[in-house]
Amino acid sequence: MPNSLSVAVIDYDGGNLASAARAAERAAELSGLTASVEITSNPDAVLKADRIILPGQGAFADCARGLAAQPGLKQALLKAVSEGTPFLGICVGMQLMAEQGLEHGITPGFGWIKGEVAPLDAPGLRLPQMGWNSLSFTRPHPLTEHLGNDPHGYFVHSYALRNTSADTLLATTEYGGAVPAIVCHKNMAGTQFHVEKSQTVGLRIIANFLSWQPESPRWA
Repeated sequence: MPNSLSVAVIDYDGGNLASAARAAERAAELSGLTASVEITSNPDAVLKADRIILPGQGAFADCARGLAAQPGLKQALLKAVSEGTPFLGICVGMQLMAEQGLEHGITPGFGWIKGEVAPLDAPGLRLPQMGWNSLSFTRPHPLTEHLGNDPHGYFVHSYALRNTSADTLLATTEYGGAVPAIVCHKNMAGTQFHVEKSQTVGLRIIANFLSWQPESPRWA
């Protein structure tokens, strides 16, 4: 790991940018890491970054269009991640990792993980799911270490990932059934909940992401 990490928070008018950047800065400080966090839509900055964070809120289709509208940004993001740069998607940023989204029509995702983003199936429960909910871990991983007893995340969503591979899941939450909460494949990870709003648990996940070495044989 370099002595100082450069962290690119992707700016595509997707919301929560400043909150995500502040959370990354605080997570680095709490972990004793030196990190330079930049909110950017500059493709060159994305290609040079040591870590990439993609926040997101709103509709899958709107976020996909917003990302594509920034000249060269999506291409730079895909290239950097394909070459091994660790990636963290937050909320819709996580959903964009899937094959497609079904909100406001069918919109292609990045295709990094199997599945589609569809309306949350929670009969009798309020939508959107909004508020704190517990996390249930499906397997150990560096991203979910040191989260304490009974960790919770802050969720705001009406759509969720479905039909994904079991080996993609790191954690689920319960809302009318098991809902994917944390996913990971190779150097690509995402949280359905807002880590930047999830207090101690969220900061620890971001800190784990900043120190994560996905090329390790144990976690590849």
